[in-house]
Amino acid sequence: MEKKIEVKNLVLIYGKDIPAARKMLDDGCTQEEILRETKAVAAVRNISFDVREHELMVIMGLSGSGKSSLLKCLNCLNTPTSGEIFVNKENILTYHKKQLRAYRQRITSMVFQEFGLLPRRTVLENIEFGLEICKAARNDRLQKALEMVKLVGLEGWENRKPRELSGGMQQRVGLARALANDPEILLMDEPFSALDPLTRKQMQRELLRLQEVLKKTIIFITHDIEEAFMLGDRIAFMKEGEFQQTGTPREIIENPATQYIADFTRDINRGRIYKAGDIAKPAADRRDFASAVTFETTVEDVMSVLSEYPCAGVTGQNGELVGYIDRESAMKVFSR
Repeated sequence: MEKKIEVKNLVLIYGKDIPAARKMLDDGCTQEEILRETKAVAAVRNISFDVREHELMVIMGLSGSGKSSLLKCLNCLNTPTSGEIFVNKENILTYHKKQLRAYRQRITSMVFQEFGLLPRRTVLENIEFGLEICKAARNDRLQKALEMVKLVGLEGWENRKPRELSGGMQQRVGLARALANDPEILLMDEPFSALDPLTRKQMQRELLRLQEVLKKTIIFITHDIEEAFMLGDRIAFMKEGEFQQTGTPREIIENPATQYIADFTRDINRGRIYKAGDIAKPAADRRDFASAVTFETTVEDVMSVLSEYPCAGVTGQNGELVGYIDRESAMKVFSR
């Protein structure tokens, strides 16, 4: 799949004595050493990576790892010290003011942890806000906002104010507002971390549902390992301004690059990572399955089917039988 975003040798240093901090960084000094000597913070340290079109990439790390600083470089809220950021093969760090404004209005949208809704505006008016900034016609704004209300499941709440909504509903408004301009790229900075656990799970599922429909390119920041593994097509683990490992959830679980990552992933529920298609046995001549699951069904969900049946057929995208899964093969996932 074609690269949508390509980041090359990105460095971001905060502080007064940036030249001295940069030299120490090039000499291999740690964040702590640089901070102690120069009072500067090397938030992003020579990072290179790419994001493919329609991919949901998660950047995972603890507080202070540099993940939010990196994300804000991708729409130039932070100006990198050095490096290149290519979006659609154009280096956005060379954009002049008009190009950058168009990039922020048309190509990217950002969703923050804080909902950032305008308290005196209704749900519909909040969703329209970005279109209003882009000077879209009133009727066009209204029609698009109503489409977004339906898309995120807020029908009937159009004329309510933010204070009348739950946290999850407010974040749906924020997501709808970000999607209203039909951006190619969504930048999501810990958008669900302020929500209660149940609402957070609902919003995670909602994001996956929307991605199935809209197929955006998404970079999602989180410090929650379960969230990272639930959402990410690929995950980049970040520590002290650097990527320690990038890979699919399965690649990371099966081959953690460092002890730091191994410690993070040790208690992950593997039933949510592995899919029926990952462990399906050849169907051979069997056609007598009483139940079936899709190739993409998680093993955790398959277990509820296998509580009633000894095995289940596994079907592909077009409904064709591609294999089967039984209790023995499913249970092996949890014992790895």
